[in-house]
Amino acid sequence: MKKYIFTCFLTFISLFPTVFASPPDTVVVAGKQYDRGFFHRLFWGTHYRNVWAEPIRVPFLDLTTEAGGLKPTEKGGSYQTKNLRLLDSSGREYVIRSVNKDASQTLSPQKRKSIIGRTIRDQTSVIHPYGAMIIPSMAEAAGVFHANPKYFVVADQQALGEFRSEFANMLVMLEERPEGNWETNPDFGSSKEIESSKRAFTKLIDNNKNKVDARRFLRSRLFDMFLGDWSRREDQWRWATYKMPNGGTYFKPIPRDRDHAFFKFNDGIITWLASLYATHLQTFGPKIKNLKGLNKTGAPMDRSLLVFLKKEDFKQIGDSLKMQLTDEIIENAVRTWPENIYKLTGKEFEKNLKKRRDQLPEIAEKYYSILAKNVEIPGSDKEDIFRITGSEKSLLVEVLKPGKKDQPDSLIASRTFYPSETKSLKIYGLGEEDVFEIRGNGNPLKKLIIYDGEDEDEIKFDAKKDKPIEILDSGDGNKIPDTKKLTIKKYQPKANEFSGKGWLLRHRLD
Repeated sequence: MKKYIFTCFLTFISLFPTVFASPPDTVVVAGKQYDRGFFHRLFWGTHYRNVWAEPIRVPFLDLTTEAGGLKPTEKGGSYQTKNLRLLDSSGREYVIRSVNKDASQTLSPQKRKSIIGRTIRDQTSVIHPYGAMIIPSMAEAAGVFHANPKYFVVADQQALGEFRSEFANMLVMLEERPEGNWETNPDFGSSKEIESSKRAFTKLIDNNKNKVDARRFLRSRLFDMFLGDWSRREDQWRWATYKMPNGGTYFKPIPRDRDHAFFKFNDGIITWLASLYATHLQTFGPKIKNLKGLNKTGAPMDRSLLVFLKKEDFKQIGDSLKMQLTDEIIENAVRTWPENIYKLTGKEFEKNLKKRRDQLPEIAEKYYSILAKNVEIPGSDKEDIFRITGSEKSLLVEVLKPGKKDQPDSLIASRTFYPSETKSLKIYGLGEEDVFEIRGNGNPLKKLIIYDGEDEDEIKFDAKKDKPIEILDSGDGNKIPDTKKLTIKKYQPKANEFSGKGWLLRHRLD
């Protein structure tokens, strides 16, 4: 009888191994060290110190069972965040990222121990440690791709392998990593191949068959502004890819890394003074302020990828987001926080998000005006035709792909520019033999500059001259008509600035 009972007990244990391996969850404090006194807060900001010091209950992460089993592969990420990449049984990537950050890791070892290093570490409190938790449901409603972060304490387990000493017992976020094949995940666009910004931009420049979903990218960028997420550099994006009937690739944006959403910075004397100079370090509040500052890191990509969207596109998408982000969506999202975290910041976030939501139509039109003032149109490293047709009040620019043999040229993109909106327009031929056709009544804009790029290009001029048209000639055998109606300037490209490679350099992707 005793033997039978013992056998049953062993069978019971084998059916529920994780119950006996570790507790199902634990109480943890994300950053007690950020809980500082009155005078420290007065000068260096209150930020989210109370949230960092608040205990929350989270489950343990068991790598042998989560997502069907996850295997650690390599460390990754930035200097300030500890990341560990993992693979599931299907070869899809996940990542665990430390909730606590240490921006002082960007300093030399000596400076990390100095007052500068301590101050930088303290400013981690500008980030809401659980901000990522409330984003997915709002992104879903907004029509923006997103990861689905979960919060865990990493259980001390053999499955961590060589990473055990560094990651065991750490408070982390676990989320899908948008790389490779995620065709079963609609939150990443059910794409069979997700690529980095470097690969996406390389393909866009390499072949004019390839195209970005600019409207979806604008939707994602306006959603960034809604969240107050100012850190949207090229590496903060991945791209879902799809094959097009013409043989090209269609790219849809996947935002990632929401560390700087809901930033709270200028609520201390010193940090407020710093924010006057570092205009991108904006505090998440009820009003979306200083669009140029807020979008400082994202603007280079915006100027390239949104260049053919019209004012009406911006207006439509701003109106759409306002309708989709309902009060109910916002309230339900914020209430995904644990009750004690909601008590600290929930009502404030509901108020701020609703007010920011209401501003999106106006913000969209304002941002269009900012981008429209100085415009750059890139070609590709294939042959392009730039057809420039002027009238008294507007300038139509069409980019076409030359037809083969007797086939007609095919339109890639077009946009009409108005002197009331656009002061400067620069067109870059980049690689191969391009053709620039200047027609109509000439140029109504204050400044129109054409950069020939690499290889032998041709300028066809059949227009009345209004305002000056500059042709920057690199001297590589271009065909330029002998007319006083064009201003020809010789130039020497720096670092291949106006080649495809140079265009990648402009976006820090080379």
